[in-house]
Amino acid sequence: MDKPMKKAMVKAAKKVVEHTPEPVKEQVKETVVDKAKEKFVKNVQEKADEAAEKLENAKDENADKVYNKAEQAKEKTQDVLLSVRDKIGKVVEAGEEFQNKVSSSNKDDDGRKVKGVRNIKGIGHIKSATTIKSSQNIKSSNDIKTISS
Repeated sequence: MDKPMKKAMVKAAKKVVEHTPEPVKEQVKETVVDKAKEKFVKNVQEKADEAAEKLENAKDENADKVYNKAEQAKEKTQDVLLSVRDKIGKVVEAGEEFQNKVSSSNKDDDGRKVKGVRNIKGIGHIKSATTIKSSQNIKSSNDIKTISS
């Protein structure tokens, strides 16, 4: 509306309010207050509905994002676990081969084993002058058993 028209309407409304009886003024005030309350409640309800709708949309979008991220994380984890399993398999194979080589290197081709530290004779195993046989310990032909005796 034009400004002069608006001013004229406001003046007319003021004149009408001045000449209206008091009970009608009270009733108009009550009606205006009721209408203002209804309009306010309606506005608040619309805003709340819009906010709830936006929140629901955001919730759905976030749920989709979380699901997608979880799927990606699952795939990455599976890839890592598979690669770790392959590496561990290779390590196990290498360990078995090493164990076979070590156990086969303990034997020579002649069937002899390499002596370990425990198999080497110590000083207690070396014969001394007292353990050497003398002429008295040598068996004679009388000591030998024959089939007839």
